[in-house]
Amino acid sequence: MALGHASPVAPASHDDDIEGEPLLNHARLPTDDDTASLLTGSMTARVKALWSVDKSFADHSGDSSDLALEHLSASHDLDAANLRAQGHEASLQRSFSPLAALGLGFSITNSWVGYLSNFGQNLIYGGPQNVVFGLLVATAVQWTITLGLSEVASAFPSAGGQYHFTYILAPNRHKKFAAFVVGWMTLIGWWVITCSGVSLCAVSVAGLIRFWHPDFEAARWQIYLIYLATVFLTAAPLFISPRSVPKFTQATLFLSVSGFLVVFCMLLGLKKQTQPGSFLTQSGLGSSGWSTGTAWVMGIGNALYAYGGTDGAIHIAEEIPRPSKNIPMAMNLTMAIGFLTAFPMSLALMFGMTDIDAVLRSDLPSAEIFYQITRSRGIVTFMMCWVILVYYMALTSQWVTAGRMTWAFSRDRGIPFSEYFAHVSVHRDFPVRATILSICFCCLYGLLYLASTTAFNSIVTGAVLYLNITYAIPQGILFTRGRIKCLPARAFNLGAMGYVCNFLAPVLVTVIGTFICFPPQLPVTVSNMNYTPVILAGLFCVILGLWYTRGSKFTGPKIDWELLNLTACK
Repeated sequence: MALGHASPVAPASHDDDIEGEPLLNHARLPTDDDTASLLTGSMTARVKALWSVDKSFADHSGDSSDLALEHLSASHDLDAANLRAQGHEASLQRSFSPLAALGLGFSITNSWVGYLSNFGQNLIYGGPQNVVFGLLVATAVQWTITLGLSEVASAFPSAGGQYHFTYILAPNRHKKFAAFVVGWMTLIGWWVITCSGVSLCAVSVAGLIRFWHPDFEAARWQIYLIYLATVFLTAAPLFISPRSVPKFTQATLFLSVSGFLVVFCMLLGLKKQTQPGSFLTQSGLGSSGWSTGTAWVMGIGNALYAYGGTDGAIHIAEEIPRPSKNIPMAMNLTMAIGFLTAFPMSLALMFGMTDIDAVLRSDLPSAEIFYQITRSRGIVTFMMCWVILVYYMALTSQWVTAGRMTWAFSRDRGIPFSEYFAHVSVHRDFPVRATILSICFCCLYGLLYLASTTAFNSIVTGAVLYLNITYAIPQGILFTRGRIKCLPARAFNLGAMGYVCNFLAPVLVTVIGTFICFPPQLPVTVSNMNYTPVILAGLFCVILGLWYTRGSKFTGPKIDWELLNLTACK
């Protein structure tokens, strides 16, 4: 990987029939003379017009691009210039520091607490072996996908994320439709994955109550009331003190990492016995009914939930300085911290577990396994309260991301009443209406839990798959059309490794996504049926309907390749 490696400069103009095509067909690296010439003519005029350059700067029209960039940097305009080169005006304050962006990214994935919520299914698929090594393979899979996506985000930093990348990279005759589909899949994916976090909080609270009172069984309406309370409680910081949200995301990062250290050390220090190493490598402990190989791949798909939403930092690209550098850093550090917390925790749980059947029967498997290790209900309650607090605080970051994605798609007229939802509140300095729309969707979606927990959980299960599909599409297009042709200069350049990531991303998503659609257990019954493929097909039909009714109104970014190269890598 190389930072700041320049890619070919785009031509100054395009023919009408290929307007918006990425870069030169006969690509070459720019020389110093080439770079200087960009400013001596029309580029100098464009820079002057865009940023009202003062006379002292205008007098140096024959100087190199470095002089122009120094002037823009002094005026804090480089980031705005890069965004304008992608067809959008800066509407939000750049209030997120690199640490705040990392806090937002990691608080969304929160790998160690995320895996605590669903490792029980991996036990069903293949026992402790699948819990530990399935997570290891899932890390490699998701990091490969995320690594390639982070490079594209470095090239085109925008709150729109995946649909924005798709529109830029796809061929002219397909770009509008492809970006529209990816936009809606990203939007619905983020709405549903936020609903997943809300339901996880509600179920965890009810499960902790039942841990102390085994006879208690929460009714669906009670879970829904906790669900609604969670929605309003976790969204409140955005409206009460929106300028404090970056600090809030940093606090969530600290709470999660410190929580991992506390829980991990307590599990190691209080364990009563340790399973032998052969317990982790023993095969045949699964009870799903699937063959060992099939169940193993399904376990990898389940473990991907630990890394759900790794694109979170992309959607605050317009609120962070130097996004071309800081977004890839936040995304990959999110993966690194996720692995360094989730993997050791899975080892501690499996080495300390004494009764697999009891864990599988429990409404809250994490609490049961904590109890098997510590033998103290008080200590388990302390640890679970910390975990649940992390769940709650992390949701604020998810509301930020869901709201920003909704706003960005509205800005490009991708949803009904776009002009209304594209509004940014002057007083609160964030897209209030788009965020409220996300909250309303979550509240309405929660009603599905009252009707059918199976349908509710099937849609939630598919949310990570929806997002991964949107990660893979722009990378697949990039691989088939050519990286040299399509990518401008960027701060994060994978070099030859980029070909590997861009090729593997769609392949891995297709293979693992197929297995995610399998029923979790055999024989298949109405209660354990996996409705993910049905929902995915239905979702695509809905998007097609939206395309035919309002697709003509959807607009994509107008790219100024000269200006994009000029402001990149700085």
